[in-house]
Amino acid sequence: AFKRFKVFLIDKNIPKVAIDLLNTICEVTVLDDFSREACIREMLHSDAALLYGHKLVVDQELLDAIGPRLKVLSQMGIDVDHIDIPSVKDKKILLGNTQNVVADCVAEVAVMLALSVAHRAKAGFNQIKKQEWLANQQQWLGQEIKNSVVGIVGLGNIGKAVATRIKAFSPAKIVYYGRTDKSYANNFNANRLPLLGLLQESDFIIICVPLNNETYHLIDASSFKLMKSTAIIINVGHGEIINQDHLVTALQQGEIFGAGLDVTTPEPLPKDHPLIQLENCVLTPHIGFATVQTRNKMAELAAQNILAALEGKPMPSPL
Repeated sequence: AFKRFKVFLIDKNIPKVAIDLLNTICEVTVLDDFSREACIREMLHSDAALLYGHKLVVDQELLDAIGPRLKVLSQMGIDVDHIDIPSVKDKKILLGNTQNVVADCVAEVAVMLALSVAHRAKAGFNQIKKQEWLANQQQWLGQEIKNSVVGIVGLGNIGKAVATRIKAFSPAKIVYYGRTDKSYANNFNANRLPLLGLLQESDFIIICVPLNNETYHLIDASSFKLMKSTAIIINVGHGEIINQDHLVTALQQGEIFGAGLDVTTPEPLPKDHPLIQLENCVLTPHIGFATVQTRNKMAELAAQNILAALEGKPMPSPL
């Protein structure tokens, strides 16, 4: 059958659910081997492109090179650091991402990191490896979420999903920092605090904000000085929200209890980076939405964005 639209997929690892959905009304091309030149060549003849990862930097140069045909870009994922959004808008290209489907998975990873740091999972595992099975129980004592104060930095979709899960651990209270009061904060009896107050009061600090001019190095040496020496900081937002050199110092000097990071600067970390050695730092390789279920939901939503936009309807998840 004749297909009205041509869609370009940047990566052969994009789940099949997206390809099947797009195939209903589009001719689909999937890139085998990534290169910027190959992307430009395909985008010249496409009505829409489904992007995955950050390999392709969408800047003014690329937008000039791809000609006038492309009208829709859909990013599988939330991060759009690699896209020059004002230039995309200038070119009247519609842009979507998949923010509404990742929150649950990211929240699970945040809670996993909080528990792993609190219960010294990394140090304990190293003991097992070295055949020094917790000989001195005293030095391996950890922390509990129960009766603690949990501070969530950014109570958007992800922060809300984190709070929903944390509530089940019976903390003394949940507090949050953000630009506005959130009506759903009442579900967690959560008060909004200034950042300084949250840092001073919290036993667990969970960062869920995106990176922007206001959040770049939001947490630095001055923040660690305000925090309790028993405090645990978790970051599932973006590596650059924490000044990482300052974090290393705070962890080495025992200014705080520990850190759990799903995001770092850079990614991947060099193999000799001090965070890798530190027993009070638990790291995961940006797996916030790396599950079969969430990947499929992201692929499906990215494809739905494209289909809606091509048919002149609003995207389910516009940027």
